[in-house]
Amino acid sequence: MSHKQLLILPLFVSMPVLAQEDTLTIIGRDIQEVEIIHRVEQPTDNHKEMSGVELNKDNTGQNLPYLLSMTPSLVATSDDGLGVGYTYFRIRGTDHTRINMTVNDVPLNDSESQTVFWVNMTDMAGSVSRLNVQRGVGTSTNGGSAFGASVNMTTTPSRLDAQSNMFDSVNAGRGEATILIPHSHLEIGFNGGMYNTFREYAKADVVLGKKWLAQARFSKVNSDGYLERAKSDLYSYYGSIGYYGKKTNVSMLVFGGKEKTYMAWDGVSWKSLQENPRYNPAGEYTGDNGETLYYPNQNDYYQQQHAQIHLTQTLLQRLFLDVTLHYTHGDGYYEQYKADKKYSSFGLTPTYYINEEGKEKENTTDFVREKHLENHFYGGVVSMRYITEPADLQVGVAANNYNGHHWGNVTYLRDSLYPHPLPYDYEYYRSRGDKLDVNVYAKANWRIINRVQEKLTLYGDLQYRHVHYTINGINDEDLLPIPVDETFHFFNPKAGLTYRNRGHQTYLNFAIANREPSRKNYTEAGPNDIQKPERLYDYEVGYSYTGDIWHAGVNLYFMQYKNQLVLTGKYSDTGAYLTKNVDKSYRMGAEITIGVRPVEWFMWEANATISRNKILGYTDWIEIYNDAWKYVRQEETYFGDVTIAFSPTLIANNQFSFMYKGFRADLQTQVVTKQYLDNTMAEEAVLPTYTVTNLNMQYLLPLPKRFPDITLRCQLNNMFNAKYASNGGNWMCKFEDGTSYYSPWYYAQAGINVHAGFVVRF
Repeated sequence: MSHKQLLILPLFVSMPVLAQEDTLTIIGRDIQEVEIIHRVEQPTDNHKEMSGVELNKDNTGQNLPYLLSMTPSLVATSDDGLGVGYTYFRIRGTDHTRINMTVNDVPLNDSESQTVFWVNMTDMAGSVSRLNVQRGVGTSTNGGSAFGASVNMTTTPSRLDAQSNMFDSVNAGRGEATILIPHSHLEIGFNGGMYNTFREYAKADVVLGKKWLAQARFSKVNSDGYLERAKSDLYSYYGSIGYYGKKTNVSMLVFGGKEKTYMAWDGVSWKSLQENPRYNPAGEYTGDNGETLYYPNQNDYYQQQHAQIHLTQTLLQRLFLDVTLHYTHGDGYYEQYKADKKYSSFGLTPTYYINEEGKEKENTTDFVREKHLENHFYGGVVSMRYITEPADLQVGVAANNYNGHHWGNVTYLRDSLYPHPLPYDYEYYRSRGDKLDVNVYAKANWRIINRVQEKLTLYGDLQYRHVHYTINGINDEDLLPIPVDETFHFFNPKAGLTYRNRGHQTYLNFAIANREPSRKNYTEAGPNDIQKPERLYDYEVGYSYTGDIWHAGVNLYFMQYKNQLVLTGKYSDTGAYLTKNVDKSYRMGAEITIGVRPVEWFMWEANATISRNKILGYTDWIEIYNDAWKYVRQEETYFGDVTIAFSPTLIANNQFSFMYKGFRADLQTQVVTKQYLDNTMAEEAVLPTYTVTNLNMQYLLPLPKRFPDITLRCQLNNMFNAKYASNGGNWMCKFEDGTSYYSPWYYAQAGINVHAGFVVRF
């Protein structure tokens, strides 16, 4: 988009302000294009923005992290091996629990776990019109601070651009602006592939009169998963309606989904990975005759509903008010077979026996348990923007409250050793978490120089965030009380300077971010762990050039941490990442991007991140055992300066795109170098380097105009059948003689797999 432009009435977050010509407020005249200001932020190149069209061109049902695989510094992984079930990603080595994610500026991260579970909203990408991945701290936004990146999604109509079928582009008069005229639109799609993976969806955009617009989408995704029994049964929906007047825009939307997945988060040993990469130990137990069986209901069930109301009001020609109200409800549980567990671990009166050595030992048995969660999240956001030629100013306040209820039931005991009758749905723990999150901010862009070709912009951003978090009740891990009552006060300043001239751009910025611990940091902390908030000092400097047929850029970053919560390589019994504070650490690297389009039918794009990620003076408490595997004690061990777990030195992406008369093919390759599975830098526990290549093809049939558009798709994932794991973990201990023992586990990803289907647009 050209920058020799004007400023217009900002596009509101949930529906297009551009639905009517009279919603445009034009300042200035010599205009080639219209620049849409969503919010005030520094113009840099350490981010990636995608339209809904670009995001969904390779969408065959995988969750959003896999659709972002070409993003610099990003690594995606999944439990089921296909990216359909539970799916995660890391950016610059930072896990998804510390990446801020929003939908229409409303927080998407769960307040307690700080996680986004994409499986709860399968095919969310189908309702996204714009997505921005900002690496580093980025601009102030609603929700927790971004410690590795932020992902901001806007759910405006599917293709809000001149290339869409949703809008016809016409010139308004003597070149003053390009106006987008909407018309109703219907789209249906289907694809199927290996491992019984299917996706069906339908969506519609309906223009109602001159000032109303409605949207709807329903998606269904099913898969057996690459791993054995890793089945997913998922659906999601989206609906919205909006009114667009001359000065007032109001929209309401709802979206959500429901999931049923068989657990696949246990991981396997390296030996199992080589012998049978599809092996899934979840639900495994030994039958009465010694045979290996699998519990059929080892399933996770969860549903989530979101509702948002948005108002944009033009107060003056350049002054705009935005108001958002939101509510999210989630509830579900997972059912799990636990073999050979003590009665006391579920709060039941223990029973004992005398072993061969004459010692009294507690009896064990097999249990089936259910762990439940129900939560409510609600709040509001109010902001005002003043948009002028020399400067933009935005101030805002947001208040969000979370209530989470956690409880667990034992529903089955395998044998009759327990002398007392088990009450129906016996409850062995219950707790409640409450979290209030309030932030106020002010940010501005000042265009010091604002000529046609040359621009110098100064950016400033100040945010204060108040968090009050309490947990009351019984911990599900040790059945002990968890009285947490914490209040945090965070000040997050940011500043930057950007210079542009004739395709060249250079910038530098500095930001401070603070973030509170998650629920797991309190409930699964070791006896020697003290939970502390983490702080980040983020320095970024970059240069880029955009020419007629090529572009290139480099972004250098140095992220210095105080009390960073780093991944330990350990996981909870729900598959959640566990982290711990480290006093001093840093991440530094160079993100390099390049793209060339020498002819209309061919384009080459590539990016690479070369990084160094270190903990300074790392110590950890290690369990010590004797030769008979009897626990002796914990011992503090010093490891020195170590590489942070799950932080590869190199992440490289390459894409060749071929386009000819309705046909497009994208050949994508990603290389991720070795990653340590914990913070000891043990060569016995690493993820080896892997390379994965995917081929995505689509063809728009050359039909007469009276026919609907029909696009055929084919996706060939991991086309060279690489045998690899993209995630894992490690448990480490020592013996009294000083030798170390490592027990790493891995999550295998699918080999070559093919998916094909079609999209019909009316």
